Amino acid sequence: MQTFLQKLKVAFTEPAIRNRILFVLGALIIFRMLAAIPIPGVDQTVLEQFFTNNEFLGLLNIFSGGGLANLSIVMLGVGPFITASIIMQLMTVMSSKLKSMYSEEGEAGRAKFTQYSRMLTLPLAVLQGFGFLTLLQSQGVLSGLTTFDFVTNVILIVAGSMLLMWIGELVTEYGVGNGVSIIIFAGIVATLPGQFSQLLFSYDPSQLPLFIGFGLVTIGVIYAVVVMTEAERPVPITYSKQSRGGANYGSSQSYLPMRLNQAGVIPIIFALSIILFPQMILNILTAFDLPWVADANAVVSGFLANQWAYGAVYFTLVVLFTFFYTAVTFDPDAVSKNLQRSGGFIPGIRPGANTSEYLGNLVTRLTLVGAGFLGLVAVLPVGMQIVTGISTLAIGGTAVLIVVSVVLDLIRRLDAQVSMREY
Repeated sequence: MQTFLQKLKVAFTEPAIRNRILFVLGALIIFRMLAAIPIPGVDQTVLEQFFTNNEFLGLLNIFSGGGLANLSIVMLGVGPFITASIIMQLMTVMSSKLKSMYSEEGEAGRAKFTQYSRMLTLPLAVLQGFGFLTLLQSQGVLSGLTTFDFVTNVILIVAGSMLLMWIGELVTEYGVGNGVSIIIFAGIVATLPGQFSQLLFSYDPSQLPLFIGFGLVTIGVIYAVVVMTEAERPVPITYSKQSRGGANYGSSQSYLPMRLNQAGVIPIIFALSIILFPQMILNILTAFDLPWVADANAVVSGFLANQWAYGAVYFTLVVLFTFFYTAVTFDPDAVSKNLQRSGGFIPGIRPGANTSEYLGNLVTRLTLVGAGFLGLVAVLPVGMQIVTGISTLAIGGTAVLIVVSVVLDLIRRLDAQVSMREY
């Protein structure tokens, strides 16, 4: 505890670190101010009723940073940028050029890869903005809008999304931590007071044991998320003797950290995108008055309302995407080749193909555990609602994962900054 307090003191007394922290706080203040500015033509009464009864918008509100609930000018949040990043990651599987750019060309390649993601964000933001506003207008949430007003609103929310993307990248460069994740984190934290007030408003003294149990489960879930996020399997690495410049260097020992959850929260975002994509497309098609769209929309809405079917599909997609994303980001062949070039090997395992096979089997076993955990956390809100029958007693598994991951990342980065100044 004393060491932590000392490092915290250094963080606020060291001008460079303090300026980074203040920059993050300033960016978050600007974000929350923008999230409080609604677009023109919103009927607040209809909006509250529609938002309360719509699971689709409730899920998307997480990734909009809370701006969707108010229909603010940043209602799309960083969702289009996240979607663009996901698409670019998927494209690395189909394009060897993109995979080489992302994995082998260093910082320059990653910068170019990120630039492509930014360029893809704009058309995705236009598509999502048009779809959302079409849905809201058809439900009476937006009323009295002319065509000019509608186009103006689309331009406003697209500009708001691009502005948030830029703010997030500034936070990444001049602040502490990943800017996009911090924006989502701030939006989730900003909704907590409202959720607690709703919980207190629906409080019934006869349900006190249920609320106590809910609190204990929440603490247990947070603890489990922290443990699983930080868990890793160290693979011992031995480097053979080397001769450089006429000097001989003895063998050394190290280890390769294999994280239990290498994919982080990305598989949950992938799964949500796949589940919500059909309804998003149908919302856009409602503008064209096609006769089959209403029936298809009713089928999709019925699926989202069926908690058992929705939970089963959600869990399966999270597990599958965890394996997929881990396979994209971790290449056993590349790791084996890098170890062999640097004179390293795993004790008891022959370099080359045997090392690659060993790492592949190890990452598969670790991913199986991590994927199962992610799937359980993702469907936890659905399970709580089924068991208790109370919609307000729903632990947001995705929200918990994001909040815990961002807090742990901030602690690590601040610790690294402090340690660098101390040395």
